[in-house]
Amino acid sequence: MAETAAPLQRAVVATQPARRRWSISWSRVILGLFSALVLLYLVAPVAIVIPMSFSAAKYLSFPPPGLSLQWYQNFFARADWTSATIQSIRVAFTVMILATVLGVAASLALVRGSFPGKDIVNLIIVSPLVVPAIIVAIAIYGIYVRLYLVQTFWGLVLAHTVLAVPYVVVNVSATLRGFDIRLEQAAQSLGANAWQTFRYVTLPMISPGIFAGAVFAFIASFDELIVALFIAGARGRTLPMRMFEGLRMEIDPTIAAVSSMLITFSVLILASAEFARRRSRGD
Repeated sequence: MAETAAPLQRAVVATQPARRRWSISWSRVILGLFSALVLLYLVAPVAIVIPMSFSAAKYLSFPPPGLSLQWYQNFFARADWTSATIQSIRVAFTVMILATVLGVAASLALVRGSFPGKDIVNLIIVSPLVVPAIIVAIAIYGIYVRLYLVQTFWGLVLAHTVLAVPYVVVNVSATLRGFDIRLEQAAQSLGANAWQTFRYVTLPMISPGIFAGAVFAFIASFDELIVALFIAGARGRTLPMRMFEGLRMEIDPTIAAVSSMLITFSVLILASAEFARRRSRGD
């Protein structure tokens, strides 16, 4: 009996790793299918909008009955679309600079500093990421009415800066926490002062986080709608505001053409940020 049981036990033991590998492979297949479905769900609207932007029809329709570039030409030919685009670029570029400077300073204070209430300050800074945008817009509007900043360029810039700073703080803080502080100590031991240490050691090391934060700040301002509806007014109309008006008042595929260009623009910016991050890490 013992002689016959031994081969059976060895056979059972030999089949266990195969069964384990089989179960693991099936779990990976299921996870891959689920991820593909989620990705398809997220990409499907993009796959519909882009063909609609080349539609030859006079109204939004899918699938398009024919192909044409007339809606891209219509975008560049109409002053209301181009002026709104220029206004959004002006605001977003200014916000990117302000948010990056303030966000880097705040990140250094939150990561390297030690002061009472630091956790509360951090919570307040990143709160626009979790607080509904309509609540932030109402609060900013209530303050701006008293300060006469409604329908002003700098009023919109400051409002968008409040929304953009958290993106810089999150990215730069993550980079600072992974930064080896001994490099700064080595530079100071060799005679570098605080500014030289920051300029030649710290800043180059955290530059990928700064660049990523600046990119997200630009996109957050460029794509923002709700606060702009409360603050900008008719004279400071941004591109998202013009698109919102187009959805309410017009049904031609110019909106699809603008959406396609914004999608392409965002993808290129995010790809540039990822390329810079990988290059800095030597990947």
